[in-house]
Amino acid sequence: MSDRFRECEVCHASVGELRRGRCWGCYARWVDTRPVGMGAKCVTCPEKRRKVLRAVELFGSWKPMCFNCAGQLLAMTPMPTSLAELRLAVSRERRAKDRRFGKPDGRVFRYERRVGQRRHTREITAVIEDDMIIEVFVEDESPGLDFEGLTSIREMVSHLRPVELRSLDAP
Repeated sequence: MSDRFRECEVCHASVGELRRGRCWGCYARWVDTRPVGMGAKCVTCPEKRRKVLRAVELFGSWKPMCFNCAGQLLAMTPMPTSLAELRLAVSRERRAKDRRFGKPDGRVFRYERRVGQRRHTREITAVIEDDMIIEVFVEDESPGLDFEGLTSIREMVSHLRPVELRSLDAP
């Protein structure tokens, strides 16, 4: 074998360059099969679904990265020099800078629209207790009985509760 060619440890092909003892094809398959740890999150965005996360060799160590950010990383020239610069480069946050810079503002009411967050976390809803659940059975399937949109969960009005069950409400 010539000095220019080396043998892949996996497929034993003669190639000019090895990566971790593997040819580029074997190395790419090895990288794709590397597992991502439980609870991992993309280093550049808030993605947590393991189905779309993959291990990427970045700045000398292996980091979890989603498929979208990893694809953007491959197309970047020049490569950012730090993780903070990388996060900024692949950021999907369009509210960070004014995109109308240098353009005339044609709005009638010129107020700042980007105040506060658009996407808030969900409000905590009340817990549904067993005594709030009412089961309704309709045995007669007459055409014209339509309960769609009429059912909902509500607190029971205490004076309408049967007398034998009111003693259970007292603390």
